[in-house]
Amino acid sequence: MPETEIPDSTLADVRPGGPRRAARVSRRVGLALLALVVLLGATTLLGVHTSSATARAEGYEVRVDYPRIARAGLDIKWRVTVRHAGGFGSEPITLAVSARYFDIFEHQAFYPDPSKSTGDGEMLELEFDPPDGDVFSVDLDAYVQPASQLGRRGSVVLMDGDRERVRVEYRTWLIP
Repeated sequence: MPETEIPDSTLADVRPGGPRRAARVSRRVGLALLALVVLLGATTLLGVHTSSATARAEGYEVRVDYPRIARAGLDIKWRVTVRHAGGFGSEPITLAVSARYFDIFEHQAFYPDPSKSTGDGEMLELEFDPPDGDVFSVDLDAYVQPASQLGRRGSVVLMDGDRERVRVEYRTWLIP
């Protein structure tokens, strides 16, 4: 029987297995991003952060405390405080608020309750009985709706009949 030669291995030109550089780099980047999110969460940077915006005109000061940064499902603080030296007299206090701003919230009630409210789809007008003293505040009991994304711009306007007396602008950003 003639001697047959054993052919060279068909695996001779195949590189040995092991992690590829791109996969290794991808894993490291993914782990670094995960560690960053955990670190941000541990420092409460991903929670609700309240800010305030203030405007003054005609002897009135309007301050809005609002959620500058929030996440779905979390309670928020939204408060409007109106100050006027010498009090408010007997006329009601009317606040016009951006109606679309409230779309990102699941809200229960205003405290105190408005004595009257109307809306035109763009602005929600809330009328309140004037308080004794120089300061009036209204709070909103609300949390961010689970399906809300990105956030919204809002404004609060202290009205004098059909005329704007003081306007305050603000923006809420929502993070996942």
